[in-house]
Amino acid sequence: MSPSAGVNPSKWLRCYRKVATPRLRLVCFPHAGGAASMFRDWPRWLPDDIEVTGVCYPGRQDRLLEPCIDEMGALTTPIADVLQRWAGDRLVLFGHSMGASVAYEVALRLKQRTGSAPGRMFVSGQLPPHRVVPKSVHLRGDDAILEEVRRLGDPDAGTVLDDPDLRELVLPAIRADFRLIGTYLPHPVTPLDTAVTAYVGDEDAQVPVEGLREWAAVSATGRFDHRVYPGGHFYLMDDSEALVRDLAGRLTDPNEKHTS
Repeated sequence: MSPSAGVNPSKWLRCYRKVATPRLRLVCFPHAGGAASMFRDWPRWLPDDIEVTGVCYPGRQDRLLEPCIDEMGALTTPIADVLQRWAGDRLVLFGHSMGASVAYEVALRLKQRTGSAPGRMFVSGQLPPHRVVPKSVHLRGDDAILEEVRRLGDPDAGTVLDDPDLRELVLPAIRADFRLIGTYLPHPVTPLDTAVTAYVGDEDAQVPVEGLREWAAVSATGRFDHRVYPGGHFYLMDDSEALVRDLAGRLTDPNEKHTS
């Protein structure tokens, strides 16, 4: 099925490994203020028959001059338009932090439109939709937003935020993303016929392990597990290889159980 008229897939997707006939397509959603390029190295640790794509939100990288999107439905609708042609068991979604919520909402839209949910969903550093509560950081001005970014510990943010010129370039996207996730009010959880694996850092104060486990409610199949890594909210930046190799094992043998 083709993307909806007016939606350009090349704007939204950055393919880091193209496969002629992929066994699976892994589509990755970055965190608030993040970019698709955070996934560019992931193919190194994944089987050759898995296509790897990052989602590029407006207002960053080569979409820098486009207006940012600060509302969940307005962001997820065009992404679902683009991914609709791939809906089904061979589609796998990964999202970190805000990206986990975006991935879930895109999965819902795909199920509603096509009757098929993604075959598997990986969520990281985020509470499940029924545990998400509105946040007010975006209402407190740019200084509060920048303080929150630093507190969360994104290792890529320090250099950018300390440079006044770069900070002015990236701040609109960060501001929009914080408003998007701060005003996100999902409906009661809608289970999907999708296997779900959740990840978190053991020092992530935002996402306690007991809250992370509630992602189990999203899987109507009952196929849920989770894993805890050393580190804070951006644990995956410290050792991307370990996380991606764990994904690779699960995607090679979806019935394999991994201990937390």
